[in-house]
Amino acid sequence: MRRHGPASGARAGIVLAHGRGGSSADILGLMQFVGATDVVALAPDAPGQSWWPTSFLAPAATLAPYVERGVAALMQGVAALEAEGVPRGSIWLGGFSQGAGLALETFARQGDGLAGVFGFSGGLLGTGDGDPAPDAALYGHGQKRFDYAGRRDGAKVWVSVHERDPHIPLKRVKDSVAVFHAMGAEVALQVYPGAGHSVMREDMATLKAWLG
Repeated sequence: MRRHGPASGARAGIVLAHGRGGSSADILGLMQFVGATDVVALAPDAPGQSWWPTSFLAPAATLAPYVERGVAALMQGVAALEAEGVPRGSIWLGGFSQGAGLALETFARQGDGLAGVFGFSGGLLGTGDGDPAPDAALYGHGQKRFDYAGRRDGAKVWVSVHERDPHIPLKRVKDSVAVFHAMGAEVALQVYPGAGHSVMREDMATLKAWLG
């Protein structure tokens, strides 16, 4: 688990997940935009630099073992921050691309009491398969179920995506936003015009504002 920030006495913390082909060092680079010296960030590395080998839109059974392993990795980071004395209510999750999906999924499944989550170009993976009929709005994949237990009242959720992201369908992002609204979270959705797949200025401004 790679680290950025103070060795002790942090006011807040975040566990970050990198994208496919990335690394913990890459995603921790986002912390330079936060600037706070009392915020600690932890980031695990995915085996082979990928949290799962397929699209996050793939059938649930294909993704399940990889998602469970990834969720466990992020929650290990949360546990480490808590052990250092960072209050659970001051701990965030975040990530980009694959890592955004993992962070959002972890927050939906096990994020009770956490401050919130940042999903930069990502969406929920889901708890199971829904209608398997190919859906053009999901890039030819079937629907998913989003049967998450618990509430996330008062937590903050930031989700961003480009209108025509080659990897993240806008429909899945909007479905994810609806799920978090239903769980009681305060959700902000940022849709960037045109095609793209990257962390944008607005993402970094929100990361700084919410952590700072």
